[in-house]
Amino acid sequence: MKLEQGGKVHEELAGTLRQLCDVTGRSLRELAREVHVSSSSLSRYVSGQAVPPWPTVVALCKAAGRDPRPMREVWERAKDGPRTSAAAIPSVRNDLPHDITAFTGRRAELDALLGAARNTSVVAIDGMGGVGKSALAVHAAHLLTADFPGGQLYLDLHGFTPGRERVEPAEALRVLLAALGLPPGRIPDGVAERAALWRSELATRRAIVLLDNAADADHVRELLPGAGRSFVVITSRRRMVELDGVQPISLDVLPTQEAAELFVESAGGARSGDVGEVLRRCGNLPLAIRVAAARLRHRPAWTLDTLVERLREGELAVSDVFEMSLRQLDAAQRRMFGLLGLVPGEDIDAYAAAALAGVPLANARSLLEDLVDVHLVQEPAAGRYRMHDLLRQAARAEDAAADPVPAIARLGDYYLSGMLAVKRLVEIVISLPVIVSQPPPALPDLADHDTAVDWMDTEWANLTATFSLAMELRIDAPAVGLGQLALISHARRGGMAQLRRGLEASMPAAERLGERRMLASHRYLLGAALMREGRLAEAVSELEVARVLMAEEGDIVGEAVALEQLAEIRLYAADAEGAVELMRQATGMLSPREAAARVRVRTVLGQALVQLGKYGEAREVVSEVIETARGLDRQKERVCLDVLGRAALGLGDAQTALDHAERAVALSRATRHPIFEAASLTDTAVALCHLGRAEEASARHAEAMRILERAGEPHRRVRSLLPYAEACLATGDRAAAAQHFQAALEIATAHDLNYLTAAARSGLTQVS
Repeated sequence: MKLEQGGKVHEELAGTLRQLCDVTGRSLRELAREVHVSSSSLSRYVSGQAVPPWPTVVALCKAAGRDPRPMREVWERAKDGPRTSAAAIPSVRNDLPHDITAFTGRRAELDALLGAARNTSVVAIDGMGGVGKSALAVHAAHLLTADFPGGQLYLDLHGFTPGRERVEPAEALRVLLAALGLPPGRIPDGVAERAALWRSELATRRAIVLLDNAADADHVRELLPGAGRSFVVITSRRRMVELDGVQPISLDVLPTQEAAELFVESAGGARSGDVGEVLRRCGNLPLAIRVAAARLRHRPAWTLDTLVERLREGELAVSDVFEMSLRQLDAAQRRMFGLLGLVPGEDIDAYAAAALAGVPLANARSLLEDLVDVHLVQEPAAGRYRMHDLLRQAARAEDAAADPVPAIARLGDYYLSGMLAVKRLVEIVISLPVIVSQPPPALPDLADHDTAVDWMDTEWANLTATFSLAMELRIDAPAVGLGQLALISHARRGGMAQLRRGLEASMPAAERLGERRMLASHRYLLGAALMREGRLAEAVSELEVARVLMAEEGDIVGEAVALEQLAEIRLYAADAEGAVELMRQATGMLSPREAAARVRVRTVLGQALVQLGKYGEAREVVSEVIETARGLDRQKERVCLDVLGRAALGLGDAQTALDHAERAVALSRATRHPIFEAASLTDTAVALCHLGRAEEASARHAEAMRILERAGEPHRRVRSLLPYAEACLATGDRAAAAQHFQAALEIATAHDLNYLTAAARSGLTQVS
């Protein structure tokens, strides 16, 4: 009886100490530092395994803001009374695996996990295979040991272990109850009864339980605590969205700096070579980094370059990590996973995924979310999905024998359909007879200009990557269509050289298709791109071929617009008379119904007349069509304003010229057309020069040049420098004129823009 009373006295004191600790709201580790004892000693005091010295009790009471005097009697009884035998005190288990060596990074996630231990009972760490979920959980559990003196339990549920059957809830509960010290005879047979007993036992303890490698929410539902102060950490490749009240912590691959630190630590120190290339090969995935570092650590003669060479020769030995994740997928999920491995771009949305798989949009969304939940696909932004590089390799291996052509053809048709929707809002005059073989299951709503342009900008890298893959696989219709529709983006943002290269590369595909109107459009666009690069002779050759093809096919609008481009080339070459002749010919070909083409032809005619010094006639020609232009789209109105402003300047009305140019700038900004904005900014700068506002003129011209430099358009830069230099010269600022003529000469010479080189030299001669 005396022994039993002593045990009760110990438990009475331990219970009071635990209450004091809870009142402080601090962890045992923090309290141990404050009262100047080790965390392991404090853990023994609050679990009843040892009686603390009285000063320690006083220090704890002080930390909790309590008077220690009422505790003196309980402390003395515990100190003086008989000790409880070892058999009378339940053993405290610590089953945690060894803390991982070289634990690196994850500071924010670790802080979140340690903080959650104070205010919640269950945390679920999710992430793709090999991302370091178990390492984080084990490391945190070791740090929390002193806070949970009732035991530290660990159980690998083998939800994703290759070659192992998962541990079912009934067996898991048996193992956990046994770990708490319950004899086999006390453990019931049924899952529900075992779960109830498990919750009851946890309610009397303050234990930490790590349930590693869970397959899904159902796998751990019966293992969760009820009342009490125990803390459960779950790790899984699947998000535990079905469990209420569980705090999620999702892991991604390591940031580059942390990945480099992990590699160096795991490899036993730094080696010479490019660690960045090793990390790229490993995709910043912790498991892959450790595998690669282990190879290096055991080969002292290797450099990082040697390791990179070995990694290039074969895949990292991490494929088994993903195999069990794949086994959890049904047939539709597995098919989508394999198809996503074919995606040539960085990411994809549900619309593109639906087209890729040839399934309804709702099905695609559901499948993508399923793959996100099991961390085979990432969702870095709402509605955008991407695949880790190592998972992409696994997906391609999964579907290695399948023919990629049908899926990529469907994806190409999706992007074609989207770009055609954009085209309808930007009023491209030339006919582009694009072939869409398989209309996609769904398209996003691209009904207004800004939404359509946003979509195009978002998808641009994916669209160009799909174009390249279609070229490689000889999927001709999408290759030609995407090559042509790229005009829409490049006309806005620059990149004529890229457009030209794409059109040249896809020309054989256009010829193979045998569609003469499509081939005519291809030739026309190539000629237009060459012209805007300043390669005038080559441009004339392509545009003449296009004009003949269009005439043979009865495409009057196409033929007239080809003539308009040829007229622009004559303007570039200072042959304004020749340009006027071509534009009068084109005007005679077009009926009044061809409003957009007529506006284009008349504005080029107006430009030619300005170049000839016939400013009044130019103003009259363009004034006839500006109202029509306003009814078409804002960019056609902008072209009219450009010509009217230059005509006004020629007539000596610099203020009207400035007004027109500023309106043109506003229109280009509203339509998000930086290339045309730069052209109108140049006109603004020229008008300001003539108004004597040199400082404002310089600022506007500098803004235009920044836009063109960012766009990578040397030809347009020279064509902006020359008129501004001429304006500076005409208004008496010879130093500024010389500076800009010299800049124009240097750019023109560097890019073989011979016709502009002559103009720049002529300007320098005038200055000198």
